[in-house]
Amino acid sequence: MSNIFVLDNLPSTQPSAHIVLAHGSMAAADSPFLEQLAQTLVDHGLAVHRFEFAYMAARRTTGKKRPPPRAEKLMDEYHEAIAQIRTCNNLDSRKVIIGGKSLGGRVASMVATNSFENVEISGVTCLGYPFHPPKKPDNLRTSHLEQFPCPALILQGERDPFGTPDEVSGYNLDPRIQLRWIGDGDHDFAARKRSGFTQEDNIAAAAEAIA
Repeated sequence: MSNIFVLDNLPSTQPSAHIVLAHGSMAAADSPFLEQLAQTLVDHGLAVHRFEFAYMAARRTTGKKRPPPRAEKLMDEYHEAIAQIRTCNNLDSRKVIIGGKSLGGRVASMVATNSFENVEISGVTCLGYPFHPPKKPDNLRTSHLEQFPCPALILQGERDPFGTPDEVSGYNLDPRIQLRWIGDGDHDFAARKRSGFTQEDNIAAAAEAIA
């Protein structure tokens, strides 16, 4: 198993669960979004383990911004990350939740079927799920969500171009999947000033919902 780049955020007391999070397609594991989310989850008593796919980790050494591989090609790396994090932390498998931001959440949801059947995880959480590419609502990425094997929570901005409330309401999602809409949020949960919401508050609300 390769050594995967991992950032650990641990509470001062015994965590109630461990959450494994992967990044989005263009922002690293230490992006401001994931930094705030991780710290807020820790404040709720959860342990957070953020990791990077190889294409993103390579940017730290090469400085070149390679595009991500297809989501299917990242599944093995996610499996390796779960195994590495579980081994390093001696984790009870039923207290492990996997997920991520955008692409990371999509890959986690694809990994979930095999991982759940093998008692490696207990659930999934996705932040800004890319239901379809922007302006391509017919190019859906939902087939594996129609029969899902475990509890899942998707947190989605109300203005997310990767899937709006009107669009998502028409999808045939498994009843194990819960959706929480983030007030006036875009794909990164940022909100318009006139809305009364802020990105900081929206990320905090997302962390509270996960907890």
